[in-house]
Amino acid sequence: MSEARVIPLRADDRRRTWSDADEVPPVTESEDAGPPPWEEALAESLAFLRRRLEGDYAVDEFGFDADLTEHVILPALRPLYRSWFRVETIGMDHVPDVGGALVVANHSGTLPLDSLMTAVALHDDHPSQRHLRMLGADLMFRLPVVGALARKQGSTLACTPDAERLMSSGELVGVWPEGFKGIGKPFRDRYKLQRFGRGGFVSAAMRCGVPIIPCAIVGAEEIYPKIGDVKPLARLFNAPYFPITPLFPLFGPLGLVPLPSKWYIEFGEPIRTDSIDPAEADDPMTVFNLTDQVRETIQHTLYRLLSQRRSAFFG
Repeated sequence: MSEARVIPLRADDRRRTWSDADEVPPVTESEDAGPPPWEEALAESLAFLRRRLEGDYAVDEFGFDADLTEHVILPALRPLYRSWFRVETIGMDHVPDVGGALVVANHSGTLPLDSLMTAVALHDDHPSQRHLRMLGADLMFRLPVVGALARKQGSTLACTPDAERLMSSGELVGVWPEGFKGIGKPFRDRYKLQRFGRGGFVSAAMRCGVPIIPCAIVGAEEIYPKIGDVKPLARLFNAPYFPITPLFPLFGPLGLVPLPSKWYIEFGEPIRTDSIDPAEADDPMTVFNLTDQVRETIQHTLYRLLSQRRSAFFG
């Protein structure tokens, strides 16, 4: 039997080790992934509950609760905003980062979801995440639960003194001057602006010297196409109208689900009022001319957006 042969190791044949600098593989520093999203959400929820239990949150003189708005109300509206209506915003740079301003928008949709979607847009899509302090009709504040939530979300009665106090303190105020005439108009009159009233919002902006930002909303008209109105039921419920749509009341509660139209919200160039003498806020002709300018700007923007979209549901 042959003997085992021993092969001597030469210096250049030695086993290379990881200590050799030229053989060390590049080490990529793994990025810190951080905690999973569900863990962050849970931590935020627990922190929110702790603040509520301890009373560690602020409510202003109008009842606005920023903590509740950011952690409960806005998250509840975001699925509608992002996934159902797929809202796209245009001209967000026209909304100032700080200081008072007045956003004036068209109103439609049978139920006032357009105002809520505008509030989400200005918080989520604006660099400064601004809260929109909406001016609403007194009927809204008389409704159980809805009225209290509206106050918590930052809404207040649509009256000149409240509007002026908010704008003078640097708040972003929103108004829908068509009121119930806008949201309750028949589907055949969609995207045709109704009368803007006597221009109280314009005179308030003039006294405060804040810019007026015209806002055009396309898509809200199609969520509940109003094809009829049962006036006896409206009087019974003390409501401005009792709508009939293709799905309501035929399909019962299912008919209350809004149709998934595609939305566009465009903020136009601000109309400055700081160069106007505040005394002219009491001049009916000056107020009328500025009100008409805002209205015409919104109407032309609506026509332009409508001419560019191919479908009410696909954009």
